[in-house]
Amino acid sequence: MKILIVDDENDIRRVLKLLLGNRGYEVAEAENGARALEILSGTDEFDLVIMDMMMPVLSGVSTTKKLREFSDVPVLFLTAKSLDRDKTSAYAAGGDDYLVKPFSSKELLLKVDAITRRYNAYRSKTAPADPGDTVSIGAGVTVSPKTRTVRKNGTQIDIRDKEYDVLLYLVGKRGTTVGQRELYEQVWGEIPLASSANTVTVHILNLRRQLEDDPQSPKLIRTVWGKGYQID
Repeated sequence: MKILIVDDENDIRRVLKLLLGNRGYEVAEAENGARALEILSGTDEFDLVIMDMMMPVLSGVSTTKKLREFSDVPVLFLTAKSLDRDKTSAYAAGGDDYLVKPFSSKELLLKVDAITRRYNAYRSKTAPADPGDTVSIGAGVTVSPKTRTVRKNGTQIDIRDKEYDVLLYLVGKRGTTVGQRELYEQVWGEIPLASSANTVTVHILNLRRQLEDDPQSPKLIRTVWGKGYQID
């Protein structure tokens, strides 16, 4: 998988390139937003852009707004700002996630792994189905990764984004039991806390209420006691 690092500070690009390279990612660099747009224009080979928010000439927000005119590649913002209005600007521009400096290497890698995994699932680069295909997962339920839609017996179900992310991750791991910790790390992109298991449980319960014929006796999203959840 390939990542573009966009930052005007050479030392930051160097450290991130080393860190991500050791993780197995192929890494390219851009020293400013204009150069990033040149690199990204006309290609879909990148799985993630790590974008510094504060750059001279063309800021990360401005760069991302222009990027969204021709690409849906995920953008992870890096910034020293932590105010709500700054986060709002990042997401409004089309950013997918936000990481405040200074951050730990583990936190960065968790977010990078989660974002690229979700993006590849949507594009079906690592999933068994073609992105244009509709995947049947039983009980009259179908999932369309390309359009991010779910139908039950032909009727589209209104599912929240994070619940869809949980469902799609389980579909990508079909036939394999996924633990609550793994789900939280990969879908939320954060280090699990004591409350994380409850967060995962609530999202699974919501999915079951919407998709199962009998939520009290789930057959679509099974609980494998002591291990996690599984879609067969």
